[in-house]
Amino acid sequence: MPDPYEDEELAALYDTINGWDASDDFYLRLVLSANSVLDVGCGTGTLLKAARDNGHTGRLCGLDPADGMLAQARDRPDVEWVRGTLGTVPFAGEFDLVVMTGHAFQILLTDDEARALLDGVRQALTPTGRFAFETRNPAVRGWERWNPADASEITDAAGRTVVVTHEVESVVDGVVRFSETYSGPWEQPRVTWASLRFLPAPELDELLGDRGFVVTERYGWWDRTPFTENSREVITITHPLVPSLPAVPPADAR
Repeated sequence: MPDPYEDEELAALYDTINGWDASDDFYLRLVLSANSVLDVGCGTGTLLKAARDNGHTGRLCGLDPADGMLAQARDRPDVEWVRGTLGTVPFAGEFDLVVMTGHAFQILLTDDEARALLDGVRQALTPTGRFAFETRNPAVRGWERWNPADASEITDAAGRTVVVTHEVESVVDGVVRFSETYSGPWEQPRVTWASLRFLPAPELDELLGDRGFVVTERYGWWDRTPFTENSREVITITHPLVPSLPAVPPADAR
């Protein structure tokens, strides 16, 4: 389905809706500990910009398929911004750390999509590199709080009020389809649709093992609380057991 964040107006609201929180602190510490970092689904680039502001002097690369998001990110030329996905932009053993934040892993709705992403991550990592990401724990059934009664109200850069609401349409085999409605300074509300997959930790680990990854750290919250069956998050740090041989990307791939 079309990415709502191809729309620059909606992309401009993203950081206001999703303010800096404990998850960003968690990832920032990881980024600052690595020499070269790829942020898959970097969005507006908040994490990598913060890393640069906090003294990171190595390579920082943000990858995102949405022009609207990258338009916000590219106000900072001291970070590398690339439009695309790991399926369209190959990297060859270039990064000590790959991160995928903001529950972006959940947009992978099938095992095949997840495997393809993991293959791309594995190809991008150095032999000792790590991959860090998170998903929501389906046991907590967080989607039950996605309803109009839990609307959020924000103020955009022009001082206009925007109300954001969510409503679940269906939950089938762990895939939650829902709408996100923006009501504000437009004649009609803007409605986007999305689907997210809620994957239990054992099934996630099977996929990781299938693609040659081993889980080295697993947390249930951003303070590094150990994961339990009732944790809200499934926060995972993993690395390849056997590094894949780097492939040479086409000269025009980027």
